[in-house]
Amino acid sequence: MGSARFATGRPQAQGENQPPGRRATRGEPPPPPPPGAGPAHQPARVPGAGAMSEGEVEGPPRPALCKEMCPAGEFARRRRQKRLHRLELGPDRQADPARAVKEFSRPAAGQAPPPPCDLRPPAVLLATVHHLLGRSVAEASEVSPAERCAFVADRLRAVRLDLALQRPPASLCAAVLERVLLYLLHAGVRLCNEAPARFDAHLHDGQLRETFAALRRAYRRPAAHPAQPRFQALFLLYHLGELPDALWQILQLSDDIRTSPDLKAALAIHWAFLERNFARFFRLARQLPYLPAHGFHAKNCRYPLARLSHLLAIDSLEEAADLCRAHGLTVVEGNVVFQKGSFRDSASLDNRTSLLLVDGKWKGTLLDLSERVYGLQLPESPS
Repeated sequence: MGSARFATGRPQAQGENQPPGRRATRGEPPPPPPPGAGPAHQPARVPGAGAMSEGEVEGPPRPALCKEMCPAGEFARRRRQKRLHRLELGPDRQADPARAVKEFSRPAAGQAPPPPCDLRPPAVLLATVHHLLGRSVAEASEVSPAERCAFVADRLRAVRLDLALQRPPASLCAAVLERVLLYLLHAGVRLCNEAPARFDAHLHDGQLRETFAALRRAYRRPAAHPAQPRFQALFLLYHLGELPDALWQILQLSDDIRTSPDLKAALAIHWAFLERNFARFFRLARQLPYLPAHGFHAKNCRYPLARLSHLLAIDSLEEAADLCRAHGLTVVEGNVVFQKGSFRDSASLDNRTSLLLVDGKWKGTLLDLSERVYGLQLPESPS
């Protein structure tokens, strides 16, 4: 997962996107670039926004005829190979076709796409997502949260691939992808403290970004998308501080979406983050509902090491970095990565002299100091 950096004031790209003679006030997004703006006004793409993935597949749309969550051929094969997951077994620990869900398998280069009997139509995909997010999976006590997430994330990835291969109407596509995003955001927060061997945060971040990209492509197709403002706001919060990419894309949205309460709140938080107005940032963040709060929770916020060293009156950047590492914090490119799951309160620290707080104030001799303390003036030395 990419880390957000605190900007040193307003980014230059913001000024580039403003027409002469007008400046955006705090909390107010600058207007989009003028029509026909050249490459200087076109930011790099958000990672995952245009890469070929299970969210974007080449070739003509494919028909989908499978009426089950798992195609019969795959179920028989995995049952024969004893590769059914524990969450796909019934109460008697026997293979249950009503619980089996198609696993993800990316077609190799040059390989023919799956036949229609292996592709699930949108209604089945939506029912599959409901099953994966339902109580039978979410509350299964026989698996750990990390194992459950790995299972659900893999099956949701297969859902996205089936969706991309058949390219259904935009409203159906969005309905499925919105629910996929809800789970991925929720799971990413719940498992952020897991060891890397149990939860791959980098892979999870990649799936989130690809799902955001696929959903926003669906939003660009003509259809009614009542939840679009909310998910566009989630997109901005998840890409907090990534300028000019995410913000520039949001500013291209229509006025009715950009001025919605969800996006106005997300933009206000975004500006406070970029301006390093931390009091306002956290005041606004406290007001966010449950789901939007998940959007920016994933960010590993970076704080300038030099600024932290100044606030703590530490003599050198090296000493400040040592202090951060002793408490489990990572220092990257002169910035401290604050991640609450890695912070250690009890750390073994070495006592060191302090030039800023103590030694830098030393003048003269110890005798001079003792007399100054008592307000006495030393007699002149006899010649």
